[in-house]
Amino acid sequence: MAVELRAVGVDFSFAPVLDLDYGVSEIIGDRSFHRRPHAVADLAQSFVGGMHRAGMAATGKHFPGHGAVEVDTHVGIARDDRALVDIELEDLVPFERLVRAGLAGVMPAHVIYPQVDNQPAGFSRFWLQEVLRRRLGFQGVIFSDDLLMAGAALMGSVRDRAEAALEAGCDMVLVCDNFAEICNTLERLERFDNPASHLRLARMHGRQTLSRDRLHNDPHWHQALQAIEPLLRAKPLDLL
Repeated sequence: MAVELRAVGVDFSFAPVLDLDYGVSEIIGDRSFHRRPHAVADLAQSFVGGMHRAGMAATGKHFPGHGAVEVDTHVGIARDDRALVDIELEDLVPFERLVRAGLAGVMPAHVIYPQVDNQPAGFSRFWLQEVLRRRLGFQGVIFSDDLLMAGAALMGSVRDRAEAALEAGCDMVLVCDNFAEICNTLERLERFDNPASHLRLARMHGRQTLSRDRLHNDPHWHQALQAIEPLLRAKPLDLL
């Protein structure tokens, strides 16, 4: 994934997904590596290692965990009614492990955890500053999820959402697929300047260039293609 993106000029990715597969989420589903938190952490750490070898920074999502809610936050408001201790014992494990390993970016969920905070995680100072920054010691970039998603709508206009996300602790906000809202948000945030965010974002830049010719001659890339070829041909039951 990473070397193919690097070969067309994309130098970082909003991957990997660190959510657990509880078997209920409409949007996470098989995007998750596994149900067990330590298995997710192991597999994600290997994935991130491969990204680093390609010169690409990684972004873990959707903090603190999106897998236990059924609602797709692209189209609705999602709530996770579990207590903080339950989330800590399960969903936070992959994030904690990857943060300790030097994860460069984190994207929070547009999910509300009402037993912890009444704001979606991406707009919550508690989740972003108390838990992610202070308790987990995360020093990288916090990206908002797309502010046009329905899960963010309770925070007001898109411009209001952008300001709220930045005030909560995000370093960069995403406004996707709506040119008018992008322009409105840029106008509202024209005076926003955070030197710490600039430094964090600078570390996300790709570390090396890779041409398509070099990619196609790379023996590691060919080994990867050979390794996944049987998986592409296999039936689902063959993979169990």
